[in-house]
Amino acid sequence: TESAGRGALRMRERRNASQRVDIMVAVSLIRPAEFQKSFPDCVQPQSVTLSKRIAAGTVLPVMKRRIGAFAAVIACARSFAACGQGLGSDQASRIILVPEQVATIAEAVAAAQPGTIIDIAPGLYHESVSVEASRVTLRGRDRNAVILDGRYLLANGINVKADDVAVENMTIRNFNQNGVVFNGIAAAANGAVDPAVVYGTGTAVLTGYRVSYVTTYNNGLYGVYAFAARGGLIEHSWASGHPDSGFYVGQCRPCDVVIRHVVAERNAIGYYGTNASGGVIVMASEFRNNRLGIAPNSQDMERLAPQADAVIVGNLVKDNDDPTAPKIPSGYFGGGIAIGGGTRNLILRNRVTGHDRAGIELLDLDDYQPEGNRIEGNVLSGNAIDLAYAVQSARDGAGNCFIGNTFTTSIPESIETLLRCDASPAPFAMPSALNLFDPQGVDFRAIAAPRPQPTMPEEHFEAVAGAGTVPVIDLEKIGVPQ
Repeated sequence: TESAGRGALRMRERRNASQRVDIMVAVSLIRPAEFQKSFPDCVQPQSVTLSKRIAAGTVLPVMKRRIGAFAAVIACARSFAACGQGLGSDQASRIILVPEQVATIAEAVAAAQPGTIIDIAPGLYHESVSVEASRVTLRGRDRNAVILDGRYLLANGINVKADDVAVENMTIRNFNQNGVVFNGIAAAANGAVDPAVVYGTGTAVLTGYRVSYVTTYNNGLYGVYAFAARGGLIEHSWASGHPDSGFYVGQCRPCDVVIRHVVAERNAIGYYGTNASGGVIVMASEFRNNRLGIAPNSQDMERLAPQADAVIVGNLVKDNDDPTAPKIPSGYFGGGIAIGGGTRNLILRNRVTGHDRAGIELLDLDDYQPEGNRIEGNVLSGNAIDLAYAVQSARDGAGNCFIGNTFTTSIPESIETLLRCDASPAPFAMPSALNLFDPQGVDFRAIAAPRPQPTMPEEHFEAVAGAGTVPVIDLEKIGVPQ
């Protein structure tokens, strides 16, 4: 059963049982009947099929040469952990081991077919990887020891151009552009970009992506970048030292993406969502010591403006006024959450503290005004201004409202009385715009590397390749973080 398979995996953590695991799994690979005796409730055809593939040399031929290779055995054991999940012989994922089976990640990706898991051993990999096969998982065996390092000679760490791809449990650093890219135009265009097509909507999107337990740092633009993509999950990941943003979602409607349990530190911007509309949830994460924390926004530099319908909920947003973070090209500095021309966003139950400009600010951008945004239940302190509505051309509030927040200062004063959620806005005189202080910043390559991050728990290692489904989030259960 699934629990029995996972129990076998956990045995590897016990030194006195490691040999027994090695022998048990190896025997089960060669003799399916023996596997059936050990796990009588499992689906035998899966083990039979995998044994035949090994014998034929189509999967893990290294096992024929070195059946005692511990890492290879454990990789195989993970596939057996799926027993009991309804996998038939045709659904079991193919596994390619790096470097036991092929020398490089790029070589493994080039050989990948839909339904492949690329299992990567600890090591330093100086390569750029382009994924063009759908339903593929790139999985490191140790988040802190599997390292893609571009040495500032390569553009992107992992460039995904296909649907249903997951990147798990590794570190990606020192690339000139991005750590991980999900490129919806490349995925949808299939080599023939049509200027008349609005990528990021309808069927012209990359569909299905996931980033789990990935550390990105000191890349030249973004840590994780999803463009014209739908159906994503970015979780338990770290981004630092990026001169654009740590996490980015852009030009998608609907986006249907959840970003949760991430940390963005000492980037120009923590999360940036340009024209990212519909089903965007940024939740239960920490954005600290960037120049700007979180910014859903509308811009003409990408299509599908204006931005709309994102939920920013339950995040800790603090001290995003760090002059030692890389400089933002547009110059904003000192804000926790800034909605630049975005519409119909929900900013709920965040803790926002320690900003030189504003804790939560609504402002115009590229001639787009913020409209219909609801700011509710946030706890703000230690900001120059806690809540700010600073749109000089607006006089009626444009449907933006503030309710139930804990705060001290606001622009205009008494903002929850003037811009109410349960009544029409009261007349008010718009004060002058907030001053912009924009310190010089530092070279992103000089940002210190992060400390080691938690590696992916073994129980999260899926035996089926691909991104999986986007989780359904109960927003009411997400409170203000400590």
